[in-house]
Amino acid sequence: MIKEIIISVSDEETRVAVLENGIPVEFYIERPVTQRLVGNIYKGRVENVLPGMQAAFVDIGMEKNAFLYVEDAIPQTAIEGRSQNEIQIVNISDIVKKGKEIVVQIVKEPIGTKGPRVTTHITLPGRYLVLMPNADYIGISRRIEDERERERLKELAAEIKPANMGVIVRTVAEGIGQEELSQDSGILNKMWNKVASRCAYSAAPDLLHRDIELIQRIMRDIFTDDVDKLTINSRPEYEKVMDLLDITDRKSKTKIFFDDRENIFSDLGIEPELEKALRRKVWLKCGGHIVIDQAEALTAIDVNTGKFVGSKNLEDTVLRTNLDAAVEIAHQLRLRNIGGIIIIDFIDMQEEENQKQVLAALEEETKKDKTKINILGLTQLGLVEMTRKKVRPSLSEVMQKSCPYCEGKGKVLSEETVGIQFKKLIYSLALQTPAENILVEANPLVASKLIGSGGVNLRELEQKTGKTFHIRGSLGKHIESVNISPLNSREEIDSVIIPVRQGQILEVVIEDPHNINHKDGIARLDGFVLDIEGGGNLIGETVPIEVSAVYRTYAKARIISSL
Repeated sequence: MIKEIIISVSDEETRVAVLENGIPVEFYIERPVTQRLVGNIYKGRVENVLPGMQAAFVDIGMEKNAFLYVEDAIPQTAIEGRSQNEIQIVNISDIVKKGKEIVVQIVKEPIGTKGPRVTTHITLPGRYLVLMPNADYIGISRRIEDERERERLKELAAEIKPANMGVIVRTVAEGIGQEELSQDSGILNKMWNKVASRCAYSAAPDLLHRDIELIQRIMRDIFTDDVDKLTINSRPEYEKVMDLLDITDRKSKTKIFFDDRENIFSDLGIEPELEKALRRKVWLKCGGHIVIDQAEALTAIDVNTGKFVGSKNLEDTVLRTNLDAAVEIAHQLRLRNIGGIIIIDFIDMQEEENQKQVLAALEEETKKDKTKINILGLTQLGLVEMTRKKVRPSLSEVMQKSCPYCEGKGKVLSEETVGIQFKKLIYSLALQTPAENILVEANPLVASKLIGSGGVNLRELEQKTGKTFHIRGSLGKHIESVNISPLNSREEIDSVIIPVRQGQILEVVIEDPHNINHKDGIARLDGFVLDIEGGGNLIGETVPIEVSAVYRTYAKARIISSL
């Protein structure tokens, strides 16, 4: 497998794509206005202690107070040797008091209406080690499986770790000697001494330590020995990376390349993949598809056969679709950085062996993901329950916001519903105004419903109210919005009744095909509909026309060769 990292730097944002065999598997985006907070260390003040929730709120100087769970408040030295049940019976009120100043580290970004989650268990990650200033402990990454190597690293870690502090040896340290580990330990120890010194002289709330920027984190956490190439399009950042490797890992400098293309993501075909990662529907290789619906704490994924009809029998078709879906779901979770509870509705399988095969495929694919994943298996309803640790906002949370019209529902009222609702409102307002003429402006779809086929709804409305209505369609109108205005003066009436006359020559843009006669096109003049004969295949083009007939709610026109 060929693994690459592409870094695109601009004034507005820094974007990173991790590619495996040319396919993007991870995206990282950092903008100045949404700078990452995880890893930052603060001196905070306890604002509230909530025994009923076994948690406390801590003021760290942000808009929202941070949330501290009881297990994150218990000193690490007190946790050692205790079971989970023993930890759970500890009361938060016995650990922290309102007004107490404490040092905390953000472990989870603020998401939605929730503030950040913090812990008193401070960790400082380096290239090869993670320093734990408040614990005397040695840990080895579980991804290092060779027992002899684990023992070797444990012995080295015991020799180089600072006194009365703990370290975790990271996966990238496999095969590394004492000199590199000692250097990393020394850097982390100096970093912690600076944090402790600042804490002693600062008043809460205060930022004691900010985690490094995105590119430096990529070099620390993602740029491991299995990466074949790293490309960056910024000369200053390229030089910073090379300077960093001079200190930490000189042999890896041959993997770093500078590419001055400003639109490197587009040129390498990464941009379309980023756009696909924001779509709800994802197509599978077999022709089926999955639908991903994200809520704040839960993501539902539905699997469908789509265009795939198989060739043997139904069970085989379902199995092949589910196997493709299992691979793609694991990929999408990693690519979109989806966390929290995940429910997957695979297509029902009759044979238990096939169910096991799909679960095994899902488990195998999720092993490629560094983020902690727990697959709980199939429920009685045939749904797969799983969790993925959520530390930072997902890709959609970074790049999108809730629609201001539908407010995140993903749906708006249909033109039929809006037409019915506003027909009642129009009738009510018509009875209240003395004006004889009333202008109604609405989205073209709603306007056509208010007029009705052949103007039947418009005539009915006028008969009931005794008023004259002028209904105009406007593309700029939201489908759920309608403007109703009484026309009091002769000038107002003349300007909106019929803005064209028979024989008039105009230049218009054909906007839509005709709803019924698709050979014709529709243009609009101040919302007044022009039915252009033979204009159905010229959508978006500007054409010269002659008005051939004028009616109450629309006019007919034909295309002329030139003005």
